[in-house]
This record gives sequence, structure tokens and C-alpha cells, in this order.
Amino acid sequence: MALSLFSRVQTHADRLAVAAPEGVFTYHDLRETSAVAATRLLAGRDDMEEARVGFLVPPGWEWVATQWGIWRAGGVAVPMAVSHPPAELAYVLDDAEPEVVVAHPAMADRVAAAASERGIAVLSTPALLQSGPSGLLPDLTPDRRGMMLYTSGTTGRPKGVVTTHGNIEAQVRSLVEAWGWSKDDHILLTLPLHHVHGIVNVVTCALWSGAVCQVLTKFDAEEVWSRWTRGDVTLYMAVPTLYRRLVEAWERADESTRKRWSVGARHVRLMVSGSAALPVPTLERWEEITGHRLLERYGMTEIGMGLSNPLVGERRPGHVGSPLPGVEVRLMDDGDAPVPDGLSGQIQVRGPGVFSEYWRRREATAEAFTPDGWFRTGDRAVVEDGAYRILGRESVDILKTGGEKVSALEIEDVLRTHPSVVDCAVVGVPDDEWGERVCAAVVAGGDVDTEELRALARERLAPYKVPKDVLVVPDLPRNSMGKVTKPAVRELFE
Repeated sequence: MALSLFSRVQTHADRLAVAAPEGVFTYHDLRETSAVAATRLLAGRDDMEEARVGFLVPPGWEWVATQWGIWRAGGVAVPMAVSHPPAELAYVLDDAEPEVVVAHPAMADRVAAAASERGIAVLSTPALLQSGPSGLLPDLTPDRRGMMLYTSGTTGRPKGVVTTHGNIEAQVRSLVEAWGWSKDDHILLTLPLHHVHGIVNVVTCALWSGAVCQVLTKFDAEEVWSRWTRGDVTLYMAVPTLYRRLVEAWERADESTRKRWSVGARHVRLMVSGSAALPVPTLERWEEITGHRLLERYGMTEIGMGLSNPLVGERRPGHVGSPLPGVEVRLMDDGDAPVPDGLSGQIQVRGPGVFSEYWRRREATAEAFTPDGWFRTGDRAVVEDGAYRILGRESVDILKTGGEKVSALEIEDVLRTHPSVVDCAVVGVPDDEWGERVCAAVVAGGDVDTEELRALARERLAPYKVPKDVLVVPDLPRNSMGKVTKPAVRELFE
């Protein structure tokens, strides 16, 4: 049985698939090169039978061809983060126990020693992808494991999230339908390729649709604006931090450049923000500059995307819309009972896109699901007029102070309304009197009086939500997706 993703390539034939630093490549190139790579990985076998293959490759043609080669050989693709230090790469090797690691020549030294210590072979991308014969490849069924991505590890050591080919296809089908993908789309990729955001939402949706994926190896704000002025990019997806950097680049530019960039951005049919909460001031400023109201959505490694604002219709600031096609979502209390309308609850998700297991963590997998098969996301939300508003992650964003549960995201939204606040993060710090003391770290774009910020919070929030400590910092600690790492913020106050 040929998986739909691979069989669809034949219908796209000589259409352009990937435009990257290495050159431009068609769907025919992708089919042929990945078949050769798969043959080399098989090394005479009929099927890799779900052996893991780690790969440390920067975004581009070689990344795509390597992933497809692993998949077509029957292996499990384990993308490794090019931004991670050797110690974190070694952790993935220990946990995933890959049969082989594929590495770009410029990155091989970062993983070679750890791989050698563990008896794992390292294969370079030129050796894997160079021209050569291709043989008979295994038939793959949707229930086969296809990919393993690692969680951010904010509440413990990162876990390997295993998705089947069927899970991946379900995630893609849902987004293609919801966001109106077609073969005429051109998407610009500036995201890292070790998270579901870049891998599924951008690359795999594009290749499923017969669209073009333009790849920038690294994010460069001026280059992104320049690409939009060409008039061929129709889709763009990024995290809030990148949109903020694009705004800053626009504000630094001269008037004629600003005008040209804004006109170019209007050629893009859809811009999406995700992976972290989008500050309302950023959303509003982006709309002023480009005419685009960013489409916010909600997802995570374990489920792909679950909620989305509509492609056509009202996109409410601070909200992430309603369930995507094929996805069921409900809000439940701590005892897995439904919460009344208007009250907050934990988001639980069910659907064909939900992951199959945490790698070699049977107990953690069992605890993550309810007896009737719903995945406990660990995020809290409230439904307002049919749209979900995310309150935050229970482990880091829901604070318990003075006997009250407080959403850190709600406080952050208020502080960001101050004209000099560029960004902020609110955390709970252990406190003998309050249980947790509400504290705010603020990045300022000008002079900021911390008492003025606390006064602003008192005007808009209940007393127990007002930050007791406010610290002005040069920047906030972030992970590779630009998401603030709150345990590191908490350390600033301890």
C-alpha cells in the first residue's frame, strides 16, 4: 500500500517542490532522490521495520530529501535540532537509540563523538543523497510509526513523541482543508525543522498540496520582507517573536522601503502565528503595517494542530478559534468532568492526528490519556462566544497565589498594553505567605517605571493578580522556537 503523501507526488511530476539554498528541485527530483536515499538506508534489507534514524541537517533540500528517504525505507525519522548543544544531541541518541545518524558535513562534528561512543554510525548527506540506483521499497501502512519529535522538556526531561504515518496524514488533511491550501501556493519557511510547526504545518502541507516551499536556512527579517515584495509568496507561518522582529525591521527602515514592504506583504493570502501566545499589541501593530490580521491557532507536539481561527470570518484577539476539521476538543475539570459554560478547564483532544505514544514511556503514555481515549494536553482554556481563549499551561502558566488560580497569560496581556513594554513574562515564585508570588520580567523599549506597571495592573486586574515584583531585563530566555522558557525566568526572582 502506497501512503497518500508519496503517491500524490506522481501527480505533481515536474512542478517545483522546494526552492532552497542548494537550488530548485521538482517533485520528480524529490521522488527519485528519496528513493535512492531509502535504498542506501535499507542496505540490502526489505524494510527498516521502524528503526530510528536521527538526522542533523539544516532546513533546505537535503533536510526534505533525507526525511523522505527515511520514511520510504520504513524507518522512523528523528529530526535533531541544529541549535542544540552536543549534550542535548547526546540525550536524543541515548533515548531514541537510532540505527544511524545522517548529518550535514558542516554539523557532523557536533554529533560524531557522541555517536561514536555509542556505536552509532554517522552518514553524511552527500553520501546519502548522491545519484545512484534505487531498489524495491517497502509498502507502508498508515499505522506504521513515521516520526519522533521531542517535547521542549519544560516540566522534565524531553519525551519522544511518536506519530504514525496515519497521524501525520490526518494532521495535514485537517490543515489543508481549514487553511485552503492548493497547488498554486508558495510558502516561505523560516522556522526550525525539529518541531511540528515547521515540519507538518509548512513543509508537509506544501508537499501534500503540490505547492512550493521556499526555504531560508536562517530567519532574516529584511530577507523575509524582500521575499514578499517579489509577489509570489502566498503563505507565511511564524512564531510571535519573529513577527516582533519583522515589525522592528519595518520600523527601522526608511519611508520608501516601508511602503514597498507593506505592499509586498499584502500579496500574501494568509499569515499564521503559533507555538506561543500572540501579544495583542503585536497583532494590532502587524495589522496596521500589513493589513493582515494574523490567524492564531493552537497545537502541540502530541496533537499537531487542534484549534484555529477561521480562514474566512472573525479572528478575535487573544483567541484561538474552534476545533479544526476532524478534531474533537473539550474542557474538563481535574476529575475529567465537563466544566460549565464560561468556566475554565483543561483542554482535552481526540482525533486521528493525536500521537500514538511517548517513546518507551508506557506509564507516561497511559497517564496522558483518559479511559475513553482523550489526550490531556495540560493546557487550560475558557470558551467565550464559541472561541477558545488559552489561559496557559497548568505546569507553568497557571499560578496559585493566595488560594486563587491565576493565568499568567492574562497578566502579560495587560502589561503589554504599556507603550514601553516590548515583551514580558509572568511567573509564580514559591512564597511562604502566598504559596506563589506573582512576578513579572519585562523587556522595555524605553524608560519603564516598575511602580507604573504595577499601577496599570491594579487598574485592570484583581488585587491578587498584580505582580508583587517587577524586574526589567534586556531580553527573555527562549527556546529554539522563540517561546519563553519560564523556569529560566523564575530563576531571576529566586
